[in-house]
Order: sequence, then C-alpha cells, then structure tokens
Amino acid sequence: MKCQKRSCLQVQGGLSAGDIKPRHKWCLHFDHNRRRKQQQQQCKQTQKDLQKQTTKGSFSSNMTPIVPIFLFFLLVSSSICPVYSSDTSNQQNATNQTFRPEEELQKLKAIKSRLKKINKPAIKTIQSPDGDIIDCVETHLQLAFDHPKLKGQRPLDPPVRPNGHNPNGMRSEDFQLWSFSGESCPEGTIPIRRTTEEDMLRASSVRRFGRKPRRHVRRDTNSNGHEHAVGYVSGDQYYGAKASINVWAPKVANQYEFSLSQMWVISGSFGDDLNTIEAGWQVSPELYGDNYPRFFTYWTTDAYQATGCYNLLCSGFVQTNNRVAIGAAISPTSGYNGGQFDISLLVWKDPKHGNWWLEFGSGVLVGYWPSFLFTHLRDHASMVQFGGEVVNSRPSGFHTSTQMGSGHFAGEGFGKASYFRNLQVVDWDNNLIPLSNLRVLADHPNCYDIQGGINRVWGNYFYYGGPGRNVRCP
Repeated sequence: MKCQKRSCLQVQGGLSAGDIKPRHKWCLHFDHNRRRKQQQQQCKQTQKDLQKQTTKGSFSSNMTPIVPIFLFFLLVSSSICPVYSSDTSNQQNATNQTFRPEEELQKLKAIKSRLKKINKPAIKTIQSPDGDIIDCVETHLQLAFDHPKLKGQRPLDPPVRPNGHNPNGMRSEDFQLWSFSGESCPEGTIPIRRTTEEDMLRASSVRRFGRKPRRHVRRDTNSNGHEHAVGYVSGDQYYGAKASINVWAPKVANQYEFSLSQMWVISGSFGDDLNTIEAGWQVSPELYGDNYPRFFTYWTTDAYQATGCYNLLCSGFVQTNNRVAIGAAISPTSGYNGGQFDISLLVWKDPKHGNWWLEFGSGVLVGYWPSFLFTHLRDHASMVQFGGEVVNSRPSGFHTSTQMGSGHFAGEGFGKASYFRNLQVVDWDNNLIPLSNLRVLADHPNCYDIQGGINRVWGNYFYYGGPGRNVRCP
C-alpha cells in the first residue's frame, strides 16, 4: 500500500496526489508521517495568519502594487509544503529549499516600517522623466530632524565660504533630469527622491539598505572586490576639498556591482574608527534600479559598520536647498569624442559652527553634515581622495566588464577618458589652495588606470578609468 502524499494545495482541492511521485513505493515511518502532518498544519496556520494580516489592512493602501502582489505570491507559495521522501539526500535538499513565509512576512513588515520612516509627507509631488518620483517635503520635516540632537530645530543659515572661492551662481536645475519636467519645489521645502518597495526589495539586506559594504576607502591592493584609481593627499590637516568631476554613464555588468566617481574627506585610522564624508556621482542598479549616473552623498563614523548612509536615507545630512535632489539623475553626460560635461563639488568645514557643508554645481549650497555626527572629523581631515571605484564580483570567474569613468584608459586623454580637474583643499584658515603633493595610484592598472598632471588652466588634474575585463585584465 502506497502512502498518500498531499500538499497544502491538495488539501484545499488544488494539486492532485498523482502530480507528486514518490521515489520509493514503501511507506515512510510513523515519525516521518507525523512531521508531514505537523508541516501541513503549520502551512494552514501560516496561510490563515497571512490572510488575517491582509484582511486587517496591515499594509497601507497608498503603497505601490508590488506589496499586495508579493503577498498574494506568498499566500500561494506558502500553501505548498515540502514533500518528504525516504531518500535522505532528497530530504536534505527539500529542507534547504523550503520556502519560509514567516520570514518573508517579517521582511515585508520591516520594509513597510522603513519606508514610512524614510518617505516623509509631501506637499507636492513631481514625476521625473526617468521614472523617479520627487517629493517636496517641508525642510524641517526631513529625516535628519528625527535625530535626537536635531529634533525641534531648523536648518542653519549658510556659512562663510572659503577664501579664494568665486562661485558664479550657475542654475542647479540645469544638472538634473527631474527638473526637465518644468516643475520645482516651493521655498521652504526640499526635493527628495521617493524610496520605493522595489528599491528595498533589490537590496541584499533591509537592515543595511542605503549603506555601503565595509571598506570603501582605498588603503592597499587587497580591496576585497572593490577596485580604485585615485589621486590623494595626506600628511597635513585638511578642512575641505574641491574638484570638478567629469560625468559619464559607465556600463555596469550586473545589479550587484556599481561604478562611481567621488571625493572622500577622511579622518581616523583605517580601523573601526574611520570617519568619511563623500560626494560625487554613481551608477548603482541595486540602489536605484537603473543605469543613470546620479548625484550622491555618503558619510560614516565607524568604517561603514553601523553609522551613515547614502543621500537622505538616514538621520544625518541636513539639506537646505529646494533645487537639488540628492540621488537624482544627472543630465547631460559626456560622450566619447563628443561634448564633455562636469560638475563642481566643494566640501568644507564651517569655521564658526564646525559643520561640514556641501556645494554642488557652482555656488549652490546643498546642505551640511552636523559636526556631532563625527569623532575625528569634528576637528579636521587627515586625508583627501579623489577618483573612481568599481565593484568586481568576478562573474563567471572572470574580471568584471563594469566600466570606470568613461570606460577608456587614462592615456586616451580629453574627450575619451574621464577626468578630475582643478583639485584643491581648504587649509586651517579657510583658504582654498592648490594641492602640493598629489599622488596617484590604481589597484589594477591593466583594468583601470590613472595619469596625473598639472597646468595653468586645470591646475592639478588626472585622467582615470578603464573597461574592466580585457586581454590584459582576464
């Protein structure tokens, strides 16, 4: 007599027993049958719990359709229990591949809670041509003011800019795709790129959503899958940095890699006490869901472990500008043998209050990192880096084909290779000064390289980048 093998769907009139064929004709032992029955009961109970959650309206009605669809998927999938076999290897495989609806439900709850925290109520919403939704949020309601040390406060007034800095007031909206809609956020609000369920479901971890993996500053050739081509200065006290960065749209090989070009303002050791302030542009399919180059910021005070985040995804950076959306796509971009486009970034420490301010474009104050966020950077930086970084996940065992910069080597020069130009630092007396000891290096120059120089027009500069995998970079 053969044992009856039923799934939860079969019990409800779904799959038939004939759809599942046992590998052996003998019945399983009593204890195995008992585990099967317990599994069926758990499936039924989980399904009831899920139905209750959706019936009670656990998920808000203004969320996009992916969560209800995903819940329906869970309802169907959770009703299929593993079918046990007397073959022990098959039992192990079934155990490893068992779908765990309780864990998925908890993940969705965590996503809902995080989205509610990140996405503040908007007084106006703008649809960007690239698919982004930009929310105009009252300045004092942004996520930064959820921080205990900022609650009840409002953004600070602009500080004195560094001596020797002459911004020309270029219009910031010329730099970003969302402004092409012709809409803008009213005074007293800031534009925030809305975070979606899809954004969070792409992340490897809900808990670490919006954070970089550890060790994103180049300190040696053992870079754990992160490859750099950078210029840097060290050995002094730095109170800011400035550069113009050539913007491209490099190809990224897969969702789990990125390509970026940025400035790092660094202090502390390269251990757990590392402090960084970062700004630049990046292509990150995992974070944004597309391949547009996007303006971004980042900070950490413990080497990317438990503090800090990208953009406005945690309490930290205080935005003051109603024209620039951090995390939004940059446009135009440079073309090979075509027009070249770059953005200027300036980060400096306000001598009066000690906060680190960010200027984007030319003369447009974006906001600031409060000094209390940091330990070492409360005083000054000990290193400044400029350059490119990619993730090399070695798909199929080969070096990635993710591009850095333009995707071409430094030796090709202007119009073909990506560049940083007019590199400067801010000294102890709030003066912008040229670099005196710029060093350049690349982790793997056969994959991505760098060449520095100096002239009257560009001051300190370098070309950098590369295609990744090629005949010299297998």
